[in-house]
Amino acid sequence: MAGERSADDIQRDIEQSRVALAAAVDQLAYRGNPKRIVEKTTQSLRARANSPQGRVVIGVTGGLLVLVIVRRVQNSRGSSRRK
Repeated sequence: MAGERSADDIQRDIEQSRVALAAAVDQLAYRGNPKRIVEKTTQSLRARANSPQGRVVIGVTGGLLVLVIVRRVQNSRGSSRRK
């Protein structure tokens, strides 16, 4: 019968499946490694920050932060004078 496989064929298929499964598990472990995820995210954020658009966003955000701090300092000085 052409549809029947020998024990050697079945054993070879099982071994190939084991190798493929081990490779898949290794890949998942690599992708799910927390240190690797942090490193990849850090690299991505640094690349974005160093882009022209990233520098503009950082500059504007820094400027707004300075304005907020200055306003709070002015308001706290003004409220202490009123007392």
